[in-house]
This record gives sequence, structure tokens and C-alpha cells, in this order.
Amino acid sequence: MKISELGEFKFIDRISGMFQDLLLPGYTGIGDDCAIVPYSSEEDYVVTTDMLIEDIHFIKNRIPPEQLGYKSLAVNLSDIAAMGGRPVGSYLSIGIPAETEVEYLDAVMKGYHDLSQKYQVQLLGGDTTKSEKHLVINIAVIGTCKKGHARLRSMAWSNDMVCVTGYLGDSAGGLEVMLHQLPETKDHMQLIRSHHLPEPHINEGIWLAQHPEVHAMMDVSDGISSDLVHILKASKKSAVLDLDMLPVSDTLKNVATKHGWNVDKLASSGGEDYVLLFTLKAGNFEKTNKGFRATFGRDLFPVGEINDEAGAEINWIKNGQQIFSNQHGFDHFRT
Repeated sequence: MKISELGEFKFIDRISGMFQDLLLPGYTGIGDDCAIVPYSSEEDYVVTTDMLIEDIHFIKNRIPPEQLGYKSLAVNLSDIAAMGGRPVGSYLSIGIPAETEVEYLDAVMKGYHDLSQKYQVQLLGGDTTKSEKHLVINIAVIGTCKKGHARLRSMAWSNDMVCVTGYLGDSAGGLEVMLHQLPETKDHMQLIRSHHLPEPHINEGIWLAQHPEVHAMMDVSDGISSDLVHILKASKKSAVLDLDMLPVSDTLKNVATKHGWNVDKLASSGGEDYVLLFTLKAGNFEKTNKGFRATFGRDLFPVGEINDEAGAEINWIKNGQQIFSNQHGFDHFRT
């Protein structure tokens, strides 16, 4: 059987099942944004790793090297944020084609350093090797969180509200601008910036994890239509999401209207926004949003509700009417 027939997530399930007998008490392994490793009586480690490959995750001649270094670390810090953790250190492994200019790599590392400095994340080590053709960047990040505070995908309750911490679709809009080679207008460049320089919601994740009414949480990397499915499968729930409630920036609305793009599609399945997606105990939105606004100067966005139906299905509605449902997440080998 080829992996394109099996798919990414069934392959991950095979690995997880193979090593389940080695998982020690207190550890949480494959299946969440981070692994949880016991550290002390008061704290746990949260650990994540992610790989970016040229022409798969980034187009080398369309992203400045400083922004590539920044984004490479940002997507990993976002996983730490999704658990409610605080990042403390990173490891960088990089496969480099031999003809790569050293000055280019210096610029990549400057962007990596700038974000590391912003959140005081130490570079603790890594590995370098030759790559025959493509630049390959693999990063592991270690963070800490208070014991029992980590938010798992399996924690969603029935009747929870589904919420996000920021706009959806701007990153996908930026990718569209680049793919269509559109002119460098202010709005176009703003969307490209969202694609190249995502801001990991670290402080937001720490704040949310301190509130017991916040249940399941993860970051939006593949699009909410895919990422929420992971929460639903882990929590054995389903959900209803309202396309009309997805938060979309004025910039994306303006550009999409001008070029005839489907805003609903970009916001629901575009991916790489790296905002946080979480479920919130019913009846707690106003209080939680008030505290969030007082702390961060902006609002949370409710987009739907968790229910008890089997099948990890998302039922999408628009204008009050159900329009379609989906059970599938983004799959590197099937998409």
C-alpha cells in the first residue's frame, strides 16, 4: 500500500499505536499540538517539532530570508501557545543545498533570532546537513506550563461554544496574491505579511489556559474546517459552524471583492493563520471576552457550537441554513 492511499493521519495512527505501550504515566504523546512531559510537581514540559520544506511549505524566491527564519520558528511557537505553554528553548536542524549563499543563511538566522528575542526563546542546538536540492528546516521547541493547565484536543464538552482569537483567511489571501503575482498595493502587501509573518498567540494561550471554562484548544494551521475535525475526533463530538460568523478582516474583504475570491472558502479552509481555536463552556462567552478584551485590547470571536452527534462531523450553516458538512482534515498525502 502506498502512503497516498493510506493518508497522513492513518499513518500517524499506525505509529501511535505501535508505541503506545512505551508511554509512561503522566506523559501525553502523539495526538495533540505538543507532547506533555512531566517536569516537576508544579510544571510540565510541552514539546513540539515541525518541518518546513522548500516548494511544499514555502516558495524560496517569494519570501525574504529574514521572514522565512521568523515564520519557521513562529509556526512552532504557535503549537506551544495552543497548549497554554510558555516557550523556553528551540533546536534547529537544517538541510542546505551546497550552492546556498552564506549571506542568505545569515538573513534566515536573523529573522529566527528576532522572534527568539521577542519571546526570550533560547537556541539550544540542532543539526546541519547537506540537501541535494531543497532547503529543509526542522525545528523543535520546548516550553513549560503549569501542571494540569495544558489544553488538549480531547477536552471539548457538549454545548461548548467554538471560538477563535483572531481573523481567518488573511494568510490564504496573501498566498493567493503571490500565486497570481498581483501588484504590490498596500492591501496586497498586508495579506502577504500575514502569510509570511504570523504572530504566535503565546500570551493569549497562557491567558486562556488559566480559565477553567476554556476546554479544548489548538492552533489554526490547516484551516478551521480541518483543525476543528481533530478536536471533534479526540473529544468524540461534532459541531455546527456558521460561515457568517467567521471573522474576516476588512483588508481581505476588499481584496476578495476586487478579484472575485470566495471569502468563505479562504476563511474556513485557507490555513496558516496561527490564531487559536478553542471551545468554551456554554454561557461564559461574555465574561471571558470581557477579560480578554481588557488584557489584549481586542475581542474573541464565537463561530459555532459543539454537539453530541457521532462522527466528528462539522455541519456548516450560512444565512441560517445548513449548506454542507465535512469530516476530513487537510492531508499532505491525499490533498
